[in-house]
Amino acid sequence: MTLLRAPSPALPERTTAKARPRRGRAQRRPRALIAVTALFFALLYLPIAVVGLFSFNSQKSLTVFEGFSLRWYRAFAQDDVLLSSLGTSLRISLVAMAGSVLLGVALALGLVRCRTRLGSLAGLIMLVPLITPEIVTGVASMLLFKGLGVPLSTGTVMLAEITFSISYVTVILRSRVAALNPEVEEAAMDLGATRWQAVRLVTLPALLPAVLASAVLIFALVFDDFVLAYFTTGVDPQPLSVRIYSAIRFGVQPTINAVGTLMLAGSIALIALALFIPRLFGRRGGLDLLSGK
Repeated sequence: MTLLRAPSPALPERTTAKARPRRGRAQRRPRALIAVTALFFALLYLPIAVVGLFSFNSQKSLTVFEGFSLRWYRAFAQDDVLLSSLGTSLRISLVAMAGSVLLGVALALGLVRCRTRLGSLAGLIMLVPLITPEIVTGVASMLLFKGLGVPLSTGTVMLAEITFSISYVTVILRSRVAALNPEVEEAAMDLGATRWQAVRLVTLPALLPAVLASAVLIFALVFDDFVLAYFTTGVDPQPLSVRIYSAIRFGVQPTINAVGTLMLAGSIALIALALFIPRLFGRRGGLDLLSGK
């Protein structure tokens, strides 16, 4: 009669003992990658931090910090030229935001509802402005306006910014439209609503969080834009970003540091608001908005 022997517990212990060092190596943090990442962020944000610090300098020096003061912010508030450029940038941003959102919503609805090859081709063409260098878009817009005999002015900047921003709105809203159940619109039409009433009363309210978030994001992008504004603006009035560039050519003034700090703070606040708006409506927010998920 053959007796069955129980397996020896030594083999699992040896296997576990051998596996432990491997797990330890896998869990080690790559110190070199951490150092490279820290160096990258330091090189990226340290100059911005220096600009913000010297905007509060009590003296005119741009190399020696002698104490905190709001002197240069008061100087900006009393500069009529910079305030005029600020008003111009705000008008351009508001018009570009409204125009790009209206056209972007219509384009997103059309691309999702159109099931033909032409619709797929239009969707690919819509992505071209996102991958085209902005300087190419700026030069092309300037040549187009000059070829048509349109003088460069605030209006040409608005048209160029609207054209450039439509793609961003469409990318954000396209996935939202695709996630909507078309049977909801069909049910509304079965109850007596027309096609336009179904879109206005059912679809657009469902898209409202994404529409508001994309509008705030476009406002922030257009307000800070320099390249497109530089090639399509006229002599006067100029957007604030172009005015700052013109002033820097003759030397950096502490007032410019204050203006740059205010623009950076405003842009961060607007982008944070754009990412937070969907959460106010109980929807997904955060980076999903930018990635189109």
